[in-house]
Amino acid sequence: MAESTTREAVALVYDGETTPTLSAKGEAEIAEQIIALAMEYEVPIYQNADLVQVLARMELGDQIPAELYRTIAEIIAFAWYLKGKAPEGFVPPEADQTDVDDAE
Repeated sequence: MAESTTREAVALVYDGETTPTLSAKGEAEIAEQIIALAMEYEVPIYQNADLVQVLARMELGDQIPAELYRTIAEIIAFAWYLKGKAPEGFVPPEADQTDVDDAE
């Protein structure tokens, strides 16, 4: 059995308030267009073929299933970090002062 080499892409929209939803999906040329638009608008791209396969089965406008909340949350958090963003009210943990105190 030959492995498929068709490129797939999905896009999620997340407003920081509601569950992320599937906003685009496609294979081959459409996948390339989704990726090109993401790059043009500096939207972080995360590559995970298994996750794309799961999300590609959804209908446009569907909210991600609860089973994927943690995975998608980690991806969104990392994308926000890369762009220097943080959720409202987020306070980053301070550096561990234990090592500094021990050195004195």
